[in-house]
Amino acid sequence: MKMQDSCEIKASREVVFQALLDPEVLKDCISGADMITGNVSEGYEAVVTQKVGPVKATFKGQVEMSDIVENERITISGSGKGGVAGFAKGGATVEIELLEPELTKLTYEVEAKVGGKLAQLGSRIIDGFAKKMADQFFARLQECLEESEDDDSSEDNEQQVDSKKRGWFKRLVSKAN
Repeated sequence: MKMQDSCEIKASREVVFQALLDPEVLKDCISGADMITGNVSEGYEAVVTQKVGPVKATFKGQVEMSDIVENERITISGSGKGGVAGFAKGGATVEIELLEPELTKLTYEVEAKVGGKLAQLGSRIIDGFAKKMADQFFARLQECLEESEDDDSSEDNEQQVDSKKRGWFKRLVSKAN
């Protein structure tokens, strides 16, 4: 299964690039991620629980970053085993393009393979699930990096908490510089 898409994020190219390498950001952005540890040079270990159709499994696996061109491109590859549910492996090439000083375009191309019970679900279910996961990841990354533009005091409590979470990584990186 292959797919590609792009999104625009209101953040500098450097901030977006650093976010893609940060295990805490990755954990926040990957739906079902229970744990992500490690670093760029040694790779990451991850535990992710997902339900695909009727099959629910906890995948334990490794993720490696390669072909890194700072602030321009990253190749992400990973594999995980989900016990009797089967396995998943794949990769993504992410291109980072500066559109404006605080506007970055991410273009990604993803390829994934599954085996075991997951493969028996059929390509329509698997392809739909993979697209949903990729879309969710990049939407959450965008939320993590963009400042909330809504400061409306009539928001309810849950929306205010969500508003405060947005942009936390961008603020952290900005303070460090």
